[in-house]
Formats: sequence, C-alpha cells, structure tokens
Amino acid sequence: MLDHRVGSLTALLLPLADRYLLLPNVAIAELIDYQHGEPSSDSPPWHLRQITWRDHALPLISFEAACGSPLVIGERARIVILNTLSGNPALKYIAMVVQGIPSSYKVDSQLSFVDVPLSPLERAAVQIGDHVAKIPDLLALERLVLGGSVKIFSV
Repeated sequence: MLDHRVGSLTALLLPLADRYLLLPNVAIAELIDYQHGEPSSDSPPWHLRQITWRDHALPLISFEAACGSPLVIGERARIVILNTLSGNPALKYIAMVVQGIPSSYKVDSQLSFVDVPLSPLERAAVQIGDHVAKIPDLLALERLVLGGSVKIFSV
C-alpha cells in the first residue's frame, strides 16, 4: 500500500540584510532582478514603490523595514514575487527585496525551533543548516500592505 503522507517539503531560504526567511517554494512565484526606480514619497518606509511584473503593478516592500529595521538595498539585491494567501483580488502578489539568490532546502517535521525574539510579522524561528531562519506571517504581511497607504492596482 502506498503511503500518501508528505515526508518533506521543499523550502527556500531567503537572504535578507539582517535575517533569513524560510518559505515553502510554492509561496514564491518568481525571482527577478532588482529594479531601480524612484522611491514612493507618500508611503510607509517599508513600501519602496510599485513595480511592474507580468502586467501587474505590485507593491515592492522591504521586510526588514516592515519589522522596524533599517532599509538596505545591497549590490546583490533581487526581488522575489510572493503569491498571496488571502484570496483578495486587490492583492494577488507582493514583491519583496532580498539580498541575493535564495537557497533550496528539504525540510521535514524534524525542524529544530529556536527561541529568539520575533517581530509581529514572524511566526517562528528554526535552525536551517548554519542559519537561524524566521518563518514570516504572510497573512499579516498582506494585511500590512492592504492597510497601509499603498495603492494596489493592476496595469
């Protein structure tokens, strides 16, 4: 008889300026090059500006700045396009700055949870190889983007 339980899941370790985030690979639609542009002047510090991706105007955010840390755009900066979870038609994707190329990891139920301080946008911290990775609260991130002074629209 076949065992239909999932033993592991492929996850991506996203390098940020001051932390790592761990997300299932299905949460990420695409990794794209960083797009320079004029910052948004009337938005919160974590909302950098709107970018265009596949005929969608997306909010480009800094997770670090949303957590109260300084904004950093390094020379290896990239953008990950996150699939949203809420089903809100006004926000199907969020663009987020990362500081390099994500690494792929197989994770299973044997994850080692780590007791470290978390921001309101983080659900837990786990040990992945040599790194402590934070698991972001994607629904809280969506609520932040929708509740902020960020204008969401499609091109």
